[in-house]
Amino acid sequence: MKVTVWNEYRHEQESEKVRSVYPEGIHNAIKGFLEGDVQVATLDMPEHGLTQEVLDQTDVLVWWGHKAHDEVSDEVVERVHQRVLQGMGLVVLHSGHFSKIFKKLMGTGCDLKWREADEKERIWTVDPTHPIAEGLPEYFELEKEEMYGEHFDIPAPDELIFISWFEGGEVFRSGATFKRGNGKIFYFRPGHETYPTYFNPYVQKVIQNAVKWAKPTTNSYPTYGNFKPLEKIGDSND
Repeated sequence: MKVTVWNEYRHEQESEKVRSVYPEGIHNAIKGFLEGDVQVATLDMPEHGLTQEVLDQTDVLVWWGHKAHDEVSDEVVERVHQRVLQGMGLVVLHSGHFSKIFKKLMGTGCDLKWREADEKERIWTVDPTHPIAEGLPEYFELEKEEMYGEHFDIPAPDELIFISWFEGGEVFRSGATFKRGNGKIFYFRPGHETYPTYFNPYVQKVIQNAVKWAKPTTNSYPTYGNFKPLEKIGDSND
C-alpha cells in the first residue's frame, strides 16, 4: 500500500513553539509511525506535491492543514476529489475539516466551535466493532488539546466511531467515516500543532487503522455516460 502524507508545513517553519514539538514537521512525525510505502508532500512543493502522477500512485492520502487552506489551488483540489471518487482513501486530520477538499466532499460548511485552553480531551470509542477502533480501549485521554465543540456542520456520518468530551464541557463527533464514489473518508479530530498529540500511541493506532481501512477495494470503477444495451431492444439492430 502506498500512502502520501500531506501537510501545509507552515507552522513548523514560522513558530519556534511548534518546531520544538515537531522539529521534522507534522508530516514526518506521521510518516514515522505508518507502515508501507509512505511519502510526504507539502504546500510549497510544485503542485503542492500532489501531481497527477503522485495521486495515481497513492492508495491513501493523509491530510493535515490549518492556516493556509485558501492557498491550495482549485486545480489540485479537483484532482484529489476525482481520485477519491475513483477509490483513493482520504484521512483528514484536525483542522483539515476546513480544507477545500473536505468541504467539497462534504458539501457543507464544516464549521464548529473551538477554544485553545490546554484542556483535557477524553476520546470515547462508541463503535468498538469497527476496524478503525481495533486495539483501542473504551476511552483514552489527551492531557492537553484544542477544544472542538458541536455543532459540527457535516452531513450525518456513515459511521461514528469516536466522540470527544472536553474539560470545559463540550462534546464533539471526533471520528467519523464517509463514502464518496468509490472512495472512503475518515475524519479524526485531535492534532493541534502546539501539542505532541501525534506521539500518543492511541492516536497513532487510530491513524494506522484508518489508513488500512481506507485503502481502495478491488472493485472496478463504475461505467458512466452513454451505454450500449446488453440485450436487443425491439427491432433495433443497435
